[in-house]
Amino acid sequence: MPPKRHTPDWQNITDEELLRYRIRDMGLQIPGTVLESRVARLYTELQEKGITFHPACYLADEWLCPDREPIIGIPFYLAQPRLVAIEKRMMLEAEGSTEEWCMKLLRHECGHALNYAYCFFTDRNWRKLFGPFEAPYYHVTYRTKPYSKRYVLHLEDNYAQAHPDEDFAETFAVWLDPASLWGLRYAGWGAQRKLEYMDRLMHRIAGSKPRVTTTRPVEPLSRLKRTLREHYRRKREHYGLDHPDFWESDLRRLFSD
Repeated sequence: MPPKRHTPDWQNITDEELLRYRIRDMGLQIPGTVLESRVARLYTELQEKGITFHPACYLADEWLCPDREPIIGIPFYLAQPRLVAIEKRMMLEAEGSTEEWCMKLLRHECGHALNYAYCFFTDRNWRKLFGPFEAPYYHVTYRTKPYSKRYVLHLEDNYAQAHPDEDFAETFAVWLDPASLWGLRYAGWGAQRKLEYMDRLMHRIAGSKPRVTTTRPVEPLSRLKRTLREHYRRKREHYGLDHPDFWESDLRRLFSD
């Protein structure tokens, strides 16, 4: 049975005891953690670009921006170093665990949030540059052209090529990053047109209020009634980590001996 509802003693509790906790009962929050300064850094970058709409952030079970909702979900494990360590042990990595990695993901999700807040995806020029927003979404199985210069390079796996909405979010992330030097980095690329469009678009909305302000958090912490153990059982099953022969047929084709 899950322990009674109280915040864990993070200094002394064992991993086995933590796995018995329900996620909602861990007392996790953004204020007072490293996430608070990283979200503040995101808002500062927006403010310096003249963008006064700052998407609200909340703790969820994964990185996400709910479909057409201008709000950013951040994985709950990033709010507590002990949980980051457990995430690495269970999933082999903790997405966003370093400041640089976290900022990349925050800028990306912020791109989605602004797209939904101002309904950019309904614009004819948006569709000409990025493609139809309603295109089928093949989140895992999308095919990429690794050397294509039509897309920016930001997150791994050529993620801008996954979907027009991801292309926009990745382009926004590069545009927002103060260190990207996108004007030099992407000179002569097809992606340069997208970045220049982004620059015009963001200047146009500077200081303006968004069209969509309502938010509908998906899987907020208050609804995560499952235990940490159950959370990782589902997550490992979803990503095939408990099936060691998952890649065996591919490996046999690559290495015939």
